Amino acid sequence: MTKRRRAAAVIVRDGRVLMVRERGRGPSGRHDGQEYWTLPGGGIGVGETAEDAVRREVVEEVGLRPVAVRYLLDVPYPSGLTSCFAVQVADGEPRLGDDRLPCDCPAMVGVDWVPLPQLQTETPGLPIPTMIVVWEPPT
Repeated sequence: MTKRRRAAAVIVRDGRVLMVRERGRGPSGRHDGQEYWTLPGGGIGVGETAEDAVRREVVEEVGLRPVAVRYLLDVPYPSGLTSCFAVQVADGEPRLGDDRLPCDCPAMVGVDWVPLPQLQTETPGLPIPTMIVVWEPPT
């Protein structure tokens, strides 16, 4: 894990959480590698608070307008420690942001509402996946 700080949004609607599908670096060194789903979010800029970053990232990545933001917890991600926030957004449907980056970092390739897992817990709340990795089991 890197030392880069990140912020991510937990946006829940009708028993589903909004996630962004990304593709990492692959054999070519570009965006042709493993796919995974992750919460909308990204790096915290210099002089930016984690709350400011999550608000910016929601607009950039999924085109929704945050109306309320509440800190939840910090979660280790492969790309750095991530501050997760519960984010309420204005009405509207998400759309994939423009992620044409000149770098070899992961590229956004989709956005969708993913059903929340049905888990029995001892504490109140919702079980939220922070990342779902797509993999092919060995044959």
